[in-house]
Amino acid sequence: MQLLEERIIRDGVVREGNILKVDSFVNHQIDVAFIAQLAREFKRLYAGEEITKILTIEASGIGIACIVALEFGVPVVFAKKTMTVNIANDVYTSKVESFTHKRTYDIIVSKDFLKPEDKVLIIDDFLAMGSALHGLIQLIRDAGATIVGAGIVIEKAYQEGGQLIRDMGVRVESLARIRSMDSGHIEFAH
Repeated sequence: MQLLEERIIRDGVVREGNILKVDSFVNHQIDVAFIAQLAREFKRLYAGEEITKILTIEASGIGIACIVALEFGVPVVFAKKTMTVNIANDVYTSKVESFTHKRTYDIIVSKDFLKPEDKVLIIDDFLAMGSALHGLIQLIRDAGATIVGAGIVIEKAYQEGGQLIRDMGVRVESLARIRSMDSGHIEFAH
């Protein structure tokens, strides 16, 4: 998506360790009007698909997922990274390794919000190694629900996650696919 690629070039910052910071418009400070345009693109890409829930993982995917859910007219469910006292013990859990936080989380979704009859679209801001996406897929499968696909804002196509998830038979639609990030220069895959 050219609009997103242009914004990444203009406002994204490449940091040491293959870190792309888009926190000025995607996942810390959110440019809502811009994200609404991305949400419309996800709606176009998944037009004709029956979707009953949007699933994401806390925290940076929630804002995007909410705007996408508005487009589809369905609720958002987000996997939590910590168990709280107001979540019953009847949950689906999966392990996720965070690239940016350098730790492993148990992600949790209440069985009240993910049912076998659900048709789920996963939405997330980044796809790199695929751990978060794999964990979300596991939650959907544990619930007996249907995975419609995954909508990713930015995929680091030079890392293995996207291919691993596609090899699992899951449809992945990424709005921007980065082929490489060298010395602050970003090259996109088309």
